[in-house]
Amino acid sequence: MVDCVVKNWQGEEAGTATVDSKVAVAENASHIVHRALVRQINNGRQGNASSKTRAEVRGGGRKPWKQKGTGRARAGSIRSPLWRGGGVIFGPKPRDYSTKMNRKERRLALRTAFQGCADGILVVEDFSSELAQPKTKEMLAAIARWGIDPDSKILIIDTEKTDILNRSVRNIPNIKLIAATSLNIYDILNADSLVVTASALEKIKEVYGE
Repeated sequence: MVDCVVKNWQGEEAGTATVDSKVAVAENASHIVHRALVRQINNGRQGNASSKTRAEVRGGGRKPWKQKGTGRARAGSIRSPLWRGGGVIFGPKPRDYSTKMNRKERRLALRTAFQGCADGILVVEDFSSELAQPKTKEMLAAIARWGIDPDSKILIIDTEKTDILNRSVRNIPNIKLIAATSLNIYDILNADSLVVTASALEKIKEVYGE
C-alpha cells in the first residue's frame, strides 16, 4: 500500500490517495513485468517484411549463355542470388510475432508495474472544468505548479481522452495522454512521472484492482 499526495489545479495539496493492489511477490515481480513488456512490444510488430526468393523474382527463365566453351563461370539464371537483381537467400517472410500470456498474469504485471512507480505518481483533482478551451500554455503552467519537470517524460491518465485535454497536450512531445481503461505496461515504464486524476485512479482500481 502506497499513499500519494493529491493536488488541485493550483498546485496546492488537497489530501492523499491510496494505491493498494495485489502485486507479484518480490522475487517474481521483475520477471512477470518483463514478460508483459516483451509481449506488448512483440504484439505491436506487424511482421509483414517480405523479400523474394529466386523463384519469385521476375525473369531469369533463359540460361544466359551456354554451359561450356565461353570461358565464363557456368550460370543457369540471371536471377541467381549471386547476381545483382537476383533472389534473396533466407530473406524475411511475413510472420506472426505475437506472444501469448494469461489474462491474470497480464493484470498482475500491470498492477505490479503501476504500484512499483508509486513514487512517481501524482494524483490531481479532476481539472476538466479548468480548461474551457484547448490551451497548451495553461497545461504546461499547471504541470510546473504540480512540481513536475516539464521536460521529463510525463504520462497523464484520465477517465477518458477528452478532446480539449488531448488538444492541450498533443503538441508537447514528452507528454502522453491515455484513458484509464487503456493502461499498459510500456507507457507506465517509459514515463518519468505519472499524473493521474482522482476519478481515473478510482477507475483503475475498479478495472484492474483485485
